[in-house]
Amino acid sequence: MKQGNPFGSHRVIEPRGVLPQPATIVDNNMTEIYDNEIRVNVDTLNIDSASFTQIKQQAGGDVEKIKSTILEIVGKQGKMKNPVTGSGGMFIGTVDAVGDAIKDKRDLKPGDKIASLVSLSLTPLRIDEIIEVKKDIDQVKIKGQAILFESGIYAKLPEDMHDTLALAVLDVAGAPAQVARLVKSGDKVAIIGATGKSGVLCAYEAKKRAGITGKIIGIGHSDHKLANLKELKLCDEVIKLDATDALACYDAIHKMTDGELADVVINCVNIENTEMSTILMCKDRGLAYFFSMATSFTKAALGAEGVGKDIDMILGNGYAKDHAEISLNILRESPDIRKLYEKLYI
Repeated sequence: MKQGNPFGSHRVIEPRGVLPQPATIVDNNMTEIYDNEIRVNVDTLNIDSASFTQIKQQAGGDVEKIKSTILEIVGKQGKMKNPVTGSGGMFIGTVDAVGDAIKDKRDLKPGDKIASLVSLSLTPLRIDEIIEVKKDIDQVKIKGQAILFESGIYAKLPEDMHDTLALAVLDVAGAPAQVARLVKSGDKVAIIGATGKSGVLCAYEAKKRAGITGKIIGIGHSDHKLANLKELKLCDEVIKLDATDALACYDAIHKMTDGELADVVINCVNIENTEMSTILMCKDRGLAYFFSMATSFTKAALGAEGVGKDIDMILGNGYAKDHAEISLNILRESPDIRKLYEKLYI
């Protein structure tokens, strides 16, 4: 076997000298693997929400056009990196082969079912066939293969829940794990997109960390999803707002907090132009956490400066230590969330 770079730079075709994520083209030849790679037979792709929303809108909701767009992206780049959003997603599959240099270092063998915990935007991927597009939950059933590098992280699929349920949760595992670090007892927390997949998990963690002296405000736009959120009883207040309307969001949170605004604002939406809503709802010296892949760093940084907001802004990292176990445990701890997610993602 040929020797590979730990970070996968040996798979980069264009431009040379960069790592796989910023690369425009990577080598997705699956015939031979390098000595530090894991080859996986892929069953399901969970496309990043911002990416899938963009593709679905571009295709006008047409499933065949969604398929052709995904095949075109992977065909050109050798990976599933949306050229508009720059984001990817993750996959589940069965280990096919483990490179000689790492086989004794990993608790992994052919036949093990795993979920990737690194983005599809850097993962060499070959799609032989798209079997089904589940456009309501951003999942695509395929026949194909993918490569995980030596530095790549993954999780073995749990035996106590359905694979696609675990995939849906693991896709956003970084968000609730980060919220567990950021929210303190007594905090007022506003969650934009609290009705979504990551938003519900964040609301659960925020409620647990803020405690009875804290206040959790869930923000969404879908009446049906807002009703689901209310039934979960994770939020002290649930409100329907347009997250792109910064002034309406500011006015609502200003009123609900008696002018104090939120200590922590969590942004989990999959649409553009929600940066200023996040910023305006946050109190001075508060914290804004952008987990959304639709976030523009430029809009957030210059927007905060433009309105004189002295706040800390954190760009969501899809990885946090023990994030997979933290997020899967939410479904074990909360029968209500598990019931809802089983209905949505199985």
